[in-house]
Amino acid sequence: MNIGVPMQHESPTSDSLAANWRCRPRVGVNTVRILLLAFAGLLSSMLVVSSAIAAPATVGLGTAGSFSVLAGSTVTNTGATTMFGDLGLSPGSSVTGAPVVLGQTHVSDAVAIEAKNALTTAYNDAAGRPTEGSAGTDLAGQTFTAGVRTASSSLLLSSGSVILDAQGDPNAVFIFQIGSTLITGSNTTVLLVNGAQACNVFWQVGSSVTLGTGTHFVGTVMAAETITANTAATIHGRLLAQTAAVNLDTNTITQSNCAIGATETATPQETAALEVTTSGGGSTTGATTPTTPSGTTATPTSAAPVVAPAVLAPLASRSTVNSRRAAAHRAAARRARRAAARRRARRAASIRRTQARPVRPSGRGSFTG
Repeated sequence: MNIGVPMQHESPTSDSLAANWRCRPRVGVNTVRILLLAFAGLLSSMLVVSSAIAAPATVGLGTAGSFSVLAGSTVTNTGATTMFGDLGLSPGSSVTGAPVVLGQTHVSDAVAIEAKNALTTAYNDAAGRPTEGSAGTDLAGQTFTAGVRTASSSLLLSSGSVILDAQGDPNAVFIFQIGSTLITGSNTTVLLVNGAQACNVFWQVGSSVTLGTGTHFVGTVMAAETITANTAATIHGRLLAQTAAVNLDTNTITQSNCAIGATETATPQETAALEVTTSGGGSTTGATTPTTPSGTTATPTSAAPVVAPAVLAPLASRSTVNSRRAAAHRAAARRARRAAARRRARRAASIRRTQARPVRPSGRGSFTG
């Protein structure tokens, strides 16, 4: 007869119960770890989705992106106007006033037609974005962060300035949807702060645009009808009109191109080039002989302005610099992803080892009586 203590009545101090109690905390810890990891993954996904909603993607301009001016019916100019990108016109064929074009000129050719089609696509893209708030009726004194703002009818910059604040994000995108007209007063300014870039600013306008005398404007203007830049207005961006004219008067239109994650760097060089191509308010296509920053003269020709090689070199290398910065950004992102994958693999292996760890045997035998 077995006089030992039956198993169903084990002593609370027996080895088997002690072993069971030792296992339970370990299982509980693993369960908590798994739940925490799942919660962290869910939270990360929510943050990514929230970020995607808060930060609109840029508007793709396609082949229209190389144009400083693109019009539908005609391009007119008065005085010494200089544009650093291309000039395009389609289906119209009349360009008057001989603006200085440092890029290429395309009038009613295949390139201009393709660019106009790309403009239509970009215009519809910007117009179809969901709005994130109102732009009001007057931009004067306002500050906007990244996002899509809407003005149901006309939008005015009556005086002073409007501020576009990227809050430290060089890829922050600003889109303004304007139902009818956009008008700026004389000597008004669009200010970019905290990393904001002109290449990420878009003005989608339902009818016409008028930039006042001396206005310092920023961004890509996409108008359904006419764009008029009054005397001495400067634009860091593009003037793109779908169906009607672009009218210029002694304006400067510098390009706004930037690589992903990089800031625009061409403005100082463009300013220096402008000083070479114009002198004393005159155009290099006239009788004026411009001087370079070093004091030497550059002889103009009737075909195209002559710019000093020392000034053109930084402009020519801009795309190379931006490409290198973009490549470095992508390489850093790949390294970060690989490191994160290695950390996840180590955590998963650690969890598996913990779950598979056998119960440490007791040094004493089971009590059987």
